[in-house]
Amino acid sequence: MKNTYNVAHAQASFTRLLREAEQHPVAISRHDETVAYILSASRMEAIIETLEIMGNPKAMKAIREHQAGKTSFVPLSALDED
Repeated sequence: MKNTYNVAHAQASFTRLLREAEQHPVAISRHDETVAYILSASRMEAIIETLEIMGNPKAMKAIREHQAGKTSFVPLSALDED
């Protein structure tokens, strides 16, 4: 990850790193090993949503069926037609 800062630099530039994290993840390293990441709230929410979907067996089954071509989707407007 190109946006990696050591702990001392991160402490000294924390406000700037928060602004940077709004655009892309920022890694924090200690002794050349990544120990933490700073992520935007929207990125973290997307990760949580993905994990929730992956943890839902019915959702994963529907995704696998779609990928296998066993299901198709229609526009929401089709639901309004009676």
